[in-house]
Amino acid sequence: MAGPKYQYEKRQKDLAKKKKQEEKRQRKATRKEPGAQEEGESQAPAPGESENAS
Repeated sequence: MAGPKYQYEKRQKDLAKKKKQEEKRQRKATRKEPGAQEEGESQAPAPGESENAS
């Protein structure tokens, strides 16, 4: 009998977390600049990059 796939579960959890964070970031951007979401998406940093690099 095969055991549970913990790595798969962790990956799914991480993907859901990233998706939720991205949606939250987009909501904040929309709230800051209403109607400018299309323009902001093209200028957004790539996933994994910080907006305020130190």
